[in-house]
Amino acid sequence: MSRQEISASTSLASIFALRMLGLFLILPVFAIHAKTLPDGDNASLIGLAMGIYGLSQAFGQIPFGIASDKFGRKRIIVIGLLLFAIGAFVAASASTVVGVIIGRAIQGAGAISAAITALIADSTREEHRTKAMAMVGGSIGLTFAFSLVAAPLLYQSIGMGGIFAMTGVLALVGIAVVVFVTPDAPAVHHAPVPFSVILKNRELMRLNYGVFALHMTQMAMFVVVPSALVQYADLPVAAHWKVYLPVMFASFIAMLPAIFIGEKFGKMKQVFVVAIALLLLVELGLWQYLQSPLMLVILLFVFFIAFNILEACQPSLVSRIAPPAAKGAALGVYNTLQAIGLFCGGALGGWIKQHMAASSVFVVSAVLTAIWLLIAVNMPNIPKRSKAAVGAEA
Repeated sequence: MSRQEISASTSLASIFALRMLGLFLILPVFAIHAKTLPDGDNASLIGLAMGIYGLSQAFGQIPFGIASDKFGRKRIIVIGLLLFAIGAFVAASASTVVGVIIGRAIQGAGAISAAITALIADSTREEHRTKAMAMVGGSIGLTFAFSLVAAPLLYQSIGMGGIFAMTGVLALVGIAVVVFVTPDAPAVHHAPVPFSVILKNRELMRLNYGVFALHMTQMAMFVVVPSALVQYADLPVAAHWKVYLPVMFASFIAMLPAIFIGEKFGKMKQVFVVAIALLLLVELGLWQYLQSPLMLVILLFVFFIAFNILEACQPSLVSRIAPPAAKGAALGVYNTLQAIGLFCGGALGGWIKQHMAASSVFVVSAVLTAIWLLIAVNMPNIPKRSKAAVGAEA
């Protein structure tokens, strides 16, 4: 990759990670914090507060992507980051769960994922684009790992309001990165591809459903897991890092051989399917063994192996499958389904927890993942990269 491609990819991946940080930082602690608020005994409201960010994202991804085509990527990204910062400061000052919901909705309204990924596509050559998109996927996994470790410590030291305010300040820093660090993309002209082509592409449909199921499962899971660590493992929120840190570190190490083998030997489909199967086993295991502290830790470890593999693979696969002239549109649809999954996971997870047994959350997640597994098994094999392509990327 050229210096400009590296600069564009790393700076934009960091902006993407920043936005996901605003989502992920509340996952390990908000269900606990909400109990201190006047309306914090309503699990449905708590789930809505966790998931509303994804819902407002879902409504904005495709329009923001289209606007970035018309008015310029950077301008739209800056507007989105301003909305994110405003929402963060609103949530920071909220004294009720409803106030947090309003702030989170404003945060999510800055739906710039499609604009960011489209700018990455504009800024990189075809032979390097998969690598650049993989940076984005990797940044999401790393951000999630950092959030699980840092959130309890931050909550103890600066509180929930401080966490929201911090993400608002970081969004303003992100604007400076976009304006002064991210290089301008070269002008690119492609013959337009009808949007219907993207919607009808069967292989993109598989990946779109997959990202929906993955993020719905993730969000629903963390409506339940923090409370389970407190209740069954007798582990206060401030000490949850003692579980998350070793689990996340070990899971990142464990996922690397799978990615390496999949890419080198053309076995990415097999790696992909096995990761989904592991996710299904985790959900069934949590359904049965949620009250066992040892099994909870083991299942979290396996979950993050599967999650990290899937989160790194899917955006890269979208960029490889989509028509060159419609990568932005394809990624817009993909990010929309991701956002819908985040919303549904938070809202449905909270509703199920309030009206049914907490373990029922994992039954619903298991059904969605089983459907995903059936869909993925029938996908065509992902071919091994040619030596020419590998040489071009060196």
